[in-house]
Amino acid sequence: MSERVGNVTRSRYEQIVAEARELVAQVARAQFALGDKALEIEPMRPVGGSMPNGTDDLFTVEESLAMFADDIGVAPSTVKDWRWVASRWPKGKRKDGVAFSVHRILCSISDEGERWAQIEDPPFNQRTGERRWTNDGAKRLVGQRVDRPVSVEEKVQAVTDLTRDDEVAGKVAAELLRRPAAAAQVAPADRVRVVQELTRDDEVAKSVTTELLRRPQVARETMRDDTARFLVNRAQFDNSNEARERIRERTPAVRRIEHTIEYLDLVASCHQYVATLGRLVPRMRDQEFTEDERETVRRGISKVRAAADWLEAALDSGQFTLDEQLAQLLKGE
Repeated sequence: MSERVGNVTRSRYEQIVAEARELVAQVARAQFALGDKALEIEPMRPVGGSMPNGTDDLFTVEESLAMFADDIGVAPSTVKDWRWVASRWPKGKRKDGVAFSVHRILCSISDEGERWAQIEDPPFNQRTGERRWTNDGAKRLVGQRVDRPVSVEEKVQAVTDLTRDDEVAGKVAAELLRRPAAAAQVAPADRVRVVQELTRDDEVAKSVTTELLRRPQVARETMRDDTARFLVNRAQFDNSNEARERIRERTPAVRRIEHTIEYLDLVASCHQYVATLGRLVPRMRDQEFTEDERETVRRGISKVRAAADWLEAALDSGQFTLDEQLAQLLKGE
């Protein structure tokens, strides 16, 4: 334990604390006395307003207490506070040596018997090792926010209260996430939720995704997901198409070259098909086919015929779109 507290020795500090406690007790007695005087002027009533006193003078509660406050040089709200606390703690129930502020906090205990019994049972203070009332001890008892949070729950609540403003919360969150040890305490599900919230902006999401996929283990695990793999492949295909379109716009000759290549592929496909049949069909002489085999070949011929009709019609009409029915036929559906 340190030998000094502030600018004084430990022994002097203890002496000052003892003297200060006596002063606090004197202040509490004075505040209760002032509250009693305010109660004498205006007793507590179920419904506000002074009762006629037999004279022509008639004041409301607000007017009487405001006049009293003005005459003694304090704020009306202070007089009201003294009066209310004094009304909740009759003279025989007040605890000498306990601050007026603690009595005020315990006023929120609605049951009188419980309130009066509770002040006789001060909580244990871990710092001092004593059972003594403090403002925070009283606030914990009645469920109010403490001034000096000690437990994790109290500290979390204090941070929550201080970060209700979105701008403040954003800066605090950014600072906390820079601390690896703090981030490691966050549950995986909460981390995922945080990342999702932080990457709602597409530009941010793109940067984060790019950085994550540069990590080999993350990329491998990601590509094992069927949906993710499909979307990546689709994105690559779309990017390739966009690149081709940009090249076509900048270089018109590319389109003519592509046309020549596609034309040659188309003609070559027709020649290859005919050549394949010319090679295979003669070799089938004297072979016997089952009914299932013949049916399978017939289905193939139907597809070939449909594809050939589609090609011929496209050449004549200039419409090269593959309709749904033909697509299903070519896929064998």
